[in-house]
Amino acid sequence: MANTSTRMLQLLSLLQTHRYWPGSELADRLSVSERTLRRDIDRLRELGYPVDATRGVAGGYQLQAGAALPPLLLDDEEAVAIAVGLRTAAGGAVEGIAETSVRALAKVVQVLPSRLRRRVDALHTYTEPAVPGGGPTVDAATLTLIAQACRDDERLAFDYTGRGGDPSTRLVEPHRLVPYGRRWYLVAFDVERHDWRTFRVDRLSAARRTGARFRPRDLPATDAAEFVRAGLSSIPTRHRVRVRVRAGTDHVARVVGRWAEVEADGEGCVLTMHVDEFDWPVLLLAAIGAEFEVLEPAEFRDHLGRVGRLFIGAAGDA
Repeated sequence: MANTSTRMLQLLSLLQTHRYWPGSELADRLSVSERTLRRDIDRLRELGYPVDATRGVAGGYQLQAGAALPPLLLDDEEAVAIAVGLRTAAGGAVEGIAETSVRALAKVVQVLPSRLRRRVDALHTYTEPAVPGGGPTVDAATLTLIAQACRDDERLAFDYTGRGGDPSTRLVEPHRLVPYGRRWYLVAFDVERHDWRTFRVDRLSAARRTGARFRPRDLPATDAAEFVRAGLSSIPTRHRVRVRVRAGTDHVARVVGRWAEVEADGEGCVLTMHVDEFDWPVLLLAAIGAEFEVLEPAEFRDHLGRVGRLFIGAAGDA
């Protein structure tokens, strides 16, 4: 059995990552009796964490927002700064931290007192970003709501506009949020269509939590990111871009992640992408930072020429 201090940290971590925990399940996760669990909950309350308890056979525990910020070793200004920073990161396309920012934001928002939430909302509403995003804008509040529904295994309803422009209303069991390129995707089981689906979050509106819980299903893929990639690869695209890059396969693979095919080719590698627009391949090649040769299509070579002339003109005599 873990010592008391370690167990308390584990308990707090579990309460922050799930909306509601049945008492028996929480005790099993900590490998303690329900009597010991009740004592640990009382210790958390003494430390200022507002934990609600529901009695009875199906009783359990839930971490609530309190009248004051729990002792996270942060003052109000620091808490607001963290929440605003997480919202900014979640609304952008910073590779490697976007999904983590959404998960962290869900935890922070859950325990923020109402007065601090109002300050965060005000800063978010009345602050203009210095540089506009490169892809469709997604409301961070919507991302947070979806992330919380994924975390709590709670059914989600929303209005959705399909690829062809057809509107529909969906009821889903949300699984994961996945950032891909400059867009966000929700992987979920569509209850009425009885199948797994991928939804672009920027095409989703009026998202609302239903309060109905579900038992998680097995995703028919290695993970959510692979499911999104497989689904998008089956959608016809306008261009197949192939580029020979004079850089190591490992370096290129780290830059492009799962979102492009990388094959070893002599001293370099060949990068393949299926896209509707050429902007994303240009950004990836710039991030790789190595010499390259366009294999196909000729239109991409022409596009690079136009982009290159813009940058050369801006550089001037330099």
